[in-house]
Amino acid sequence: MTEPAVTHELTMPKLSDSMADAVIVRWLVSPGEAFDRGAGLVEVETDKATVVYEAEAAGTLDAILVPEGATAAIGEPIATLVNGDDAEPVTREPALAAGDGRANATPVARRKAVELGVSLHGLTGSGPGGRITQDDVERAAAVSGGRERDVPAETGGKGDVETLELTATQATIARRMEESSKTIPVFTVSTDVDMTLVAELRRGAREERDDAPSLNDFVVKGVAMALGAFPRFNASFAGGRIERYSRINVGVAVATDDALLVPVVHDADLKSLAEIASETRRLAEGARSRTLAPADLADGTFTVSNLGMFGVRSFAAIVDPPQVAILAVGGIRRAPVEDDAGGVVFRDLMTVTLTCDHRAVYGADGAQFLSRLRDLLERPLALTL
Repeated sequence: MTEPAVTHELTMPKLSDSMADAVIVRWLVSPGEAFDRGAGLVEVETDKATVVYEAEAAGTLDAILVPEGATAAIGEPIATLVNGDDAEPVTREPALAAGDGRANATPVARRKAVELGVSLHGLTGSGPGGRITQDDVERAAAVSGGRERDVPAETGGKGDVETLELTATQATIARRMEESSKTIPVFTVSTDVDMTLVAELRRGAREERDDAPSLNDFVVKGVAMALGAFPRFNASFAGGRIERYSRINVGVAVATDDALLVPVVHDADLKSLAEIASETRRLAEGARSRTLAPADLADGTFTVSNLGMFGVRSFAAIVDPPQVAILAVGGIRRAPVEDDAGGVVFRDLMTVTLTCDHRAVYGADGAQFLSRLRDLLERPLALTL
């Protein structure tokens, strides 16, 4: 006896902690096409990454409800599926062509095409590599309506103006940073860390292996151990209360071409320095290629942001809500330091700045946390065990 076919809705899944909605980038199957469990159904752009959502059971795509380029909120139906042994493929035309013949267009252009009812196919793109832009879509809409859109040749003393729409990732980052600055009362504490021994350890390690831990890997390991000693920082503030977590998951900010992603080293306190180094390399590569899995971006409990590689000496980062603190790491500089005998020696110094949510932690807490972190980095043997 076969199982009867059942039609049900496929809703937009929650693919990251901060995700509110996502853009449908590409449908990987067409209406009437059958798929197996684990097959990729749709590619979506969330606030943190572009990910492929995989089928949880075998079935057939019945109808596409949200076309490519459009945005859907979490829980909103985006397609209907037919599952079961008696499922019969249906013959429908896809809302927008998918697969290898998909038009080369930006996500913003796709959303605008849906809004204006313009087909992307047959349009000539003016963007890099012939990519269709929002302006291309608007021109096509104006032509189809019997009029050319007026494009001013001169826009005043500032010259020509290029208006750039935010991607889904950029829009979410902007919203979250605005929320952070408006709602979180913060304070910052800073200290200089003598990284001379860490630098020497790295020089020795690089002579033996190409995948030696970076300076930031030492920082991540040190932060994880400091969080174990000061659990008040391994927490979130939300809904008027503090939540502290048993797992220490350190987010590492990674700059991409058009966004800032924060992949997470889960259970960083339980990982060796070598394991952290391997994990951060994988996460950084995945962030820049936008191939991270949703799990790589989820459940962070503290964040490290390092701009030292850009020649930045020090800076204060913005707390990523609902976390209660973030550590900003500057670059190493050679500086004179007075030794115990009153002489002057040159050491490798690094400035770190801790930004804290004053609702959850206080100034003395921040000072003690940085003191513990400084001790760990200046005596790094414990980090290498």
